[in-house]
Amino acid sequence: MEPTPPRKSKDTRPFYEPPDKEISIKIINEARQSLKDVKTKRPFTPREDRRTLFGSTSIRNSENRPPSAFSLGSRHFEGPDSRPVSGTKLSPLDHTPTFLSLEENSPKLPSEAEVESLLLPPKPPSDPNKPTRKSASRARLHHANSVEASLISDPSLKTRSNSLTDVSSPSKGAPQDTPRRIHSGPKERSPISVEERGEGDGREATPNRAPSSASVRYPPRSASTDSRLDGTADDVSNTLSSRRISSAGTRSETEENTVSDGTKRTSSAGSTGRGGSAGRREEDNEEMNKSYQEHILPLLEEMAALGKRKEVDKICDLSDTLYNTLEKKGMLGKNYKQRSTVLKAIFKMLDLEEPRLLLKLARLILSFKVSGNNLLNVCKLVFKVSRNEKNDAIFLEGNMLDLLLDTLQSIDHNTSHEALIYCIGAFKFLSGNSSIVKQLVKKDCVERLASLLASINKSNRENGKTSEQLGHVLVQLTATLRNLADANTSRERILACKVIDGLCTATDTYSADSDLILNISRIFSKVTLHTDCCISLGNNLTSYRSFLLLLKKHLQKEDIVVRVCFILGNMTAKNDDARIRLFQESNSMDIIISVLKTYLELDIKSQSTNDKKAKHSKDKSDNPKNKGSKKEDGGEDYKSLTKTEDVLVKIVRVVANISINEDVGPQVASNEQCLELLLGILSCKDVATSEELVLNTVATINNLSYYNCKTSAVVNKQIKVIKTLMGLVLSDNMEAMVEVSRVFGNLTRHKQVRDFLAEKKVDVMLITLLDSGNREVVYIACGVLINFMVDEEKRQTLKKEGGITKLVEVLRDFGRTDWELASMVCQILWNYSGKITSSNAFFGEQESQELTELLIEYLDKENAIEMSEMSDDNSDEDEYQQWILESWESQFSPVAEQLLQRIDSHQSKFEPLDQPSQS
Repeated sequence: MEPTPPRKSKDTRPFYEPPDKEISIKIINEARQSLKDVKTKRPFTPREDRRTLFGSTSIRNSENRPPSAFSLGSRHFEGPDSRPVSGTKLSPLDHTPTFLSLEENSPKLPSEAEVESLLLPPKPPSDPNKPTRKSASRARLHHANSVEASLISDPSLKTRSNSLTDVSSPSKGAPQDTPRRIHSGPKERSPISVEERGEGDGREATPNRAPSSASVRYPPRSASTDSRLDGTADDVSNTLSSRRISSAGTRSETEENTVSDGTKRTSSAGSTGRGGSAGRREEDNEEMNKSYQEHILPLLEEMAALGKRKEVDKICDLSDTLYNTLEKKGMLGKNYKQRSTVLKAIFKMLDLEEPRLLLKLARLILSFKVSGNNLLNVCKLVFKVSRNEKNDAIFLEGNMLDLLLDTLQSIDHNTSHEALIYCIGAFKFLSGNSSIVKQLVKKDCVERLASLLASINKSNRENGKTSEQLGHVLVQLTATLRNLADANTSRERILACKVIDGLCTATDTYSADSDLILNISRIFSKVTLHTDCCISLGNNLTSYRSFLLLLKKHLQKEDIVVRVCFILGNMTAKNDDARIRLFQESNSMDIIISVLKTYLELDIKSQSTNDKKAKHSKDKSDNPKNKGSKKEDGGEDYKSLTKTEDVLVKIVRVVANISINEDVGPQVASNEQCLELLLGILSCKDVATSEELVLNTVATINNLSYYNCKTSAVVNKQIKVIKTLMGLVLSDNMEAMVEVSRVFGNLTRHKQVRDFLAEKKVDVMLITLLDSGNREVVYIACGVLINFMVDEEKRQTLKKEGGITKLVEVLRDFGRTDWELASMVCQILWNYSGKITSSNAFFGEQESQELTELLIEYLDKENAIEMSEMSDDNSDEDEYQQWILESWESQFSPVAEQLLQRIDSHQSKFEPLDQPSQS
């Protein structure tokens, strides 16, 4: 603690000691600067040898998650999915089909009369006065413009095997043909007669023209009819009703409609010509068909021919040409009429195992906006290509990344989660490439992933439960974000998109999923290296509680624990509010101590095992019989030792940082178990092999030793603390010596500690450090010597060891650029000269003269400030000049004036006589 300069020459109170009643805010602030936050490196994450969906350490059951390796070829893609969509979503039928048993008589093929009874409106009632003619029913030829022909040509009335749907019920006079099974295939069905197929010798009668709908009556459907329709009775009814003749009157002329496949279909809707939008659509269709025949079809045929010869390079070039042609003519997407034909041709070439070709074909498939199984398989295809990092450069060709990002945004995470897993999995691999990751950030990949993250969190919240499949998606998503976080501009995007809040929500939702938690902790480990991200994370109300819960739940998983501790250390490094909030969480110190204790025990156990193996290996190698044999090095045990030690480094840092707060610090310092664990680390660790852990531990003890309260465990066990630290005093590590000296500076406020250290010659060592030339080392040494000079019996050691001369040299070398250090030199000399009788006797004649000259020079304000500005490169900064002026006025000048006055008042050429001995 910084002292205040004396106002009276008779006051011998040491400068480090505060006033008896009140401590000024300035003194507290200055003293608080001796508390320092502890820094450490980010946990090391080794790069995976292979690109897989889930790492080798994943806890996921391989049976419940998508595989990383799979077979994929043209046979996995489905043709039906490639048909253009109608744009109208049909509602599902509320109907339960009725199945017939094999023992029942199978329905017969309908007769021609029965088909006519359902498909044609009934004939008008005959004139009762006209005689009826009883003649056998004759098969009629279905003309191209008849209603029957229109329905039969309609594919909506065909079954899965492309045969006509059975829509009739057998009449009493119908012949009983050979029965067929309900779900039989085409080969098992009885052949249809020539008449029923609409073929004949040309002598069949032409059916009567249908009457107007005003006089049409439809026969009722029986239950047997519904059963023979195989659950499609409602469909047939809808089909028939949609084909009713308009009530406005009959039309004698029919219209031929051209469909996409070039066939003709008749309709009674109106005349042969169309106008308006319908006509324009027909013109557009004709234009597209013409373009297909002239431009697309030749390319597909040439690609198919090259595929048989496996000329991959030429197929790749043609693929680019095909894509550009389709894009130029606006044929990409779901509504292109020849979409099915083009996709089927592309599917057939997917058996060629050339990554560049597969990716170009995937680009074509994605551009057609496929869905369902084809969407899943094309995402698998892209994933398969991206698994080999040698293929990364191919993804930078063309607009492949844009298509993948559009696909990512369009996939429904609730219905197509598996496709989403493979799509994001590809991004995970690609984002590991430094060139691709920059492109992904520029193309708003962070924003799209953030949107998906928010949607998944919303789905889980609305469903009231977590989805395992969405958890798989989040594992890939967070792994991708982890890679994107390394880009320069990604941090601003992450903050703008509220990714941090989304990740906190996912942490609470999937706290038991160690794979996901590991990825999220890796992201936070990166972004919390920046203050703005630390503040954003700290502002989340649940973050501290969530992290403490993770430490408790995943205590044995060091990969998670080490990162969570690193995150908490970052959050509490510069934010005093974060220190309070973390400490105030329920059972926070118990959890922190639990982590510290668990991993200290694991470390000691691993170290013991490793030492035994090393000794065994040495004994084995010393044996003449084993000369030249390969030595064991402890392998996995050494890695385990490193991991546990890294956890200790991070958790000790958390304790050090929260101790900086003046309200939290005294409570932590009063925790005896915490102190014992810290001392246990110093007892079993060597600074030569575990430098970071030892230095962080000493820095933590330094922060705790600052609080001189009655309940402090450090104060109550100060001798034990000093004895433990003495092992580092004689080490060759200068940084360790500095940290230990900081603790000595706090504990030497107590005479018991000063006496113990003087007995161990620590004061002599500190005087020696004044020659180190290192400003920080000299500063710490001066701080401890101030306290030593309080005891009169220890003052002679300073002069005896040449300390006066060294202090004058420090004042000369550092005084002009560091007024704070110059002030501490003056404080040492002031405490040393508390019983002064002669300046020359106490300081030495030469030292006294040189000291007087330096003080006179430094106390000249204008000269001193000018010298400080000239000796520093930052002299042009107004803030720095103000800091120099304040340091000179508040710290150096008051002490230096009092010291100069004392030296001048005791200047004498006469030496004091020694007290005569009594004989």
